[in-house]
Amino acid sequence: MPHSPFRLTATEALGRIAAGDLTAREWTESCLDRIEALDREIRAFVHVDPAGARKAAAEVDAGRRKGPLAGAPFAAKDIIDTHDMPTAYGSEIYAGARPAADASPVAMARAAGAVLLGKTVTTEFANLTPGPTLNPLAIDRTPGGSSSGSAAAVAAGMVPLAYGTQTTQSTIRPASYCGVHGYCPTQGDFRLSGVREAAGSFDRLGLITRSIADIALLRDVLIRRRPRTFEACPEPPSIGFCRTQLWPTMDPTLQAELLRAAARLGEAGASVVEIELPAVFAILPDAHRTVSSFEFVRNFAFEIDRHWERISPQLRHGRIADGLATTYERYVAAGAAIAQARTQLPAVFEKIDLIMTASTLGEAPHGFKSTGSAAIGALFTPLGLPCITIPAFKGPTAMPMGLQALGPLGGDDALLAQAAWIEANL
Repeated sequence: MPHSPFRLTATEALGRIAAGDLTAREWTESCLDRIEALDREIRAFVHVDPAGARKAAAEVDAGRRKGPLAGAPFAAKDIIDTHDMPTAYGSEIYAGARPAADASPVAMARAAGAVLLGKTVTTEFANLTPGPTLNPLAIDRTPGGSSSGSAAAVAAGMVPLAYGTQTTQSTIRPASYCGVHGYCPTQGDFRLSGVREAAGSFDRLGLITRSIADIALLRDVLIRRRPRTFEACPEPPSIGFCRTQLWPTMDPTLQAELLRAAARLGEAGASVVEIELPAVFAILPDAHRTVSSFEFVRNFAFEIDRHWERISPQLRHGRIADGLATTYERYVAAGAAIAQARTQLPAVFEKIDLIMTASTLGEAPHGFKSTGSAAIGALFTPLGLPCITIPAFKGPTAMPMGLQALGPLGGDDALLAQAAWIEANL
């Protein structure tokens, strides 16, 4: 058995299994040992199923379970249903609840041979109130949210693959804060049956891994496509470097790193031009909050009506208060404004392959009262663009900061290949 299989990316370990140098049981045991060693402190998981994981790994090794992910350990955010593990949505209201079936992304991963180790911490109903997870790179800092446990588990080597979700910035932000890769597809690419809806206009499944090749592999499984060998694009891409209106609020070190990255990528052969977003995009953060809050309170009408006191004050006085105060007319107007902004996307991408910007405003903040600013997500998420964060930079205290790349609608395959080129040249 290779030393410490938990350190391998999924594609690396799957290659070793194919070569006979690693078994699924060895890989699974290495990850379970890692969870046992670290998770009492990190608290990335709300539930771990060692017996179920060992049984699934044994089936892979015996040849009874096959597929492109055969033997790969993974974890799922605790708003994603699993038939054999509790799903509590980060709320005491649903402690111990057992769904009848797996959510679509869990079922598809298992059908492809993946081994589910457990459920990871989410903020309450994938929203504002932080869970108990610590950042494995600095335990006095937030891991981000709402997919806090998934990002921390991947960063700490507990699993190579984890599912998160994103309604504002719930995959990109924790992946950036924890120094791993996070990806959300073009809106609607992945099915969300069995994933608790927060705001259906924006909800997306997120993939968190330690390599872009792993994202590409898992994406192929989730769109039911035969996995292909993943490679960086052979030609340098055309990059639109976008500071956004949030530039003055970004950490100065991050500003400097982004400028340096733009220069380095240009020197490596990419066409790098600085772009400004259309003026109409200025309405997107407010429109996003209006739409997401309106939809959230309707999705959680039962909990608001029957379990008000068991909802955290932070959520009651934030997202829920906003949603209850939003009229249907405001909701419709905000949706129309977002639709109008999306009509500008072809012009944005007319001469560029991708947008390059920051993943967050800086390093993971100290403390646990919040999960950090989601301002960048509130700007881009309403557009539904595929996006990926690459752990490209270090902040003023050597904590990771991500570079975010966003592609045109439907341009996911090209975006991943271009992001791999960017990563290779940084």
